[in-house]
Amino acid sequence: MNWQVIAPLIFFLVIIFLVGLWSSRKIDTGSSFLQDYFLGGRQLGGFILAMTMIATYGSASSFIGGPGVAYTQGLGWVLLAMSQVVTGYFVLMVLGKKFAIIARKYNAVTLIDFLKERYNSKWVVWLSSLSIIIFLFSAMAAQWVGGARLIESLTGLSYLSALFIFAASVMVYVVIGGFRAVAVTDAVQGGIMFIGTMILLVAVIVAGGGIPNIISDLSSENPNLITPFGFDGGLTPLYVSSFWILVGVGVVGLPQVAVRAMSYKNARAMHRAIIIGTIVVGFIMLGMHLIGVFARPILPGIEVGDKVMPMIAMEVLPPWLAGIVLAAPMAAIMSTVDSLLLLVSSAIVKDVYINYIKPDAEESTVKKMSFAVTALLGVLVCIMALSPPDLLIWLNLFSFGGLEAAFIWPVVLGLYWAKGNKYGAVASMITGTASYILFHTFYPNALGMNTVVLPIALSLAAYIAVSLFTEKTAPAAAEI
Repeated sequence: MNWQVIAPLIFFLVIIFLVGLWSSRKIDTGSSFLQDYFLGGRQLGGFILAMTMIATYGSASSFIGGPGVAYTQGLGWVLLAMSQVVTGYFVLMVLGKKFAIIARKYNAVTLIDFLKERYNSKWVVWLSSLSIIIFLFSAMAAQWVGGARLIESLTGLSYLSALFIFAASVMVYVVIGGFRAVAVTDAVQGGIMFIGTMILLVAVIVAGGGIPNIISDLSSENPNLITPFGFDGGLTPLYVSSFWILVGVGVVGLPQVAVRAMSYKNARAMHRAIIIGTIVVGFIMLGMHLIGVFARPILPGIEVGDKVMPMIAMEVLPPWLAGIVLAAPMAAIMSTVDSLLLLVSSAIVKDVYINYIKPDAEESTVKKMSFAVTALLGVLVCIMALSPPDLLIWLNLFSFGGLEAAFIWPVVLGLYWAKGNKYGAVASMITGTASYILFHTFYPNALGMNTVVLPIALSLAAYIAVSLFTEKTAPAAAEI
């Protein structure tokens, strides 16, 4: 083991654990436990909000999988990845003040709380909870794999041992600290991601002899590597533009991101978060994917794309600095895992158990169950991650598409279209989820577009058509 690399990483894990422990002491153990544990008491400021959105969205696929695909595809993947710059802007502008106001009016702690009050339907709640549990398990498994592979690459430990170390590190502070611990640690982790990206990008450019020299080397190997179309011409304009729906506009429908839009304390915090979030996401996405492409001439022949990031960091940086920089992908992975764990836990505890199984559950019972469910989910995901895929980015993007197809229209049209009703929401969720799974399985990238595009279009048609058809028979929706 190279202890000069590992020591800074261990120090980082200890710091994150202590921050999480400190945050847990601020949780209200009384009547507002659920608000505090799952939503941080709706008191996030602009900087914390921006960084927790970035850290949640910037995951293993951004820091491990993304550079791995860019290493293979070339500069075309960098162009495609930059569609993510608008993520925070879209989420906070589309949902924005209205979502936060309505969520407070409904006293909604989770996204499903909002859907339950808006549509007054247990079927909407059950379908929402099922979608979150199914697709976020895939997303969490991807993060677990990314964290374990990072530790495996750095330490030389077996994948199994690395997986256990990563799982234990994350679960302790999430289970104890809840959303506030997640948000505060996300702020620390977001800062580390930004600084780590900057240091590594500069070091890779220097090691490659400057950008002109790197571009020349890439062109000599394969001229397609420096075009927008990928190493084999597969990144067509239609596919790249449709990918923007998956990682740009459609992110509005991701529960783990949308829930942040109901957690800030005032409009000023939201506006500040939009500015900070857009700048930081833009730099991180550009930097990390350029690192993946620029690593190709320096370390040719890497077969497992997910190992590009740790290998290039250890190649171009002194060991102690590599350890600090590699805390950035670890931060990205941990911050996404903690958010997803908490989201699935809230779907089970708050949205299913309290709403429909035991509405009169005592606060102490809810508290114990929240801790227990979060811990159990961590263990189950750890078991799922025992057999990792070759490139975890595809596992992550699969879960993104499924969640967007299920949630985007019930959330967005639920806010802005008064005629939308529970029948339309149920039809939209079933159509979006079922068609996404079918297209993904039998006809991926249909018509040359990303797989998510047609399911989102079909779910929109189902929402509008069924809502209009049942308008006279549907019970009145909650006022928005």
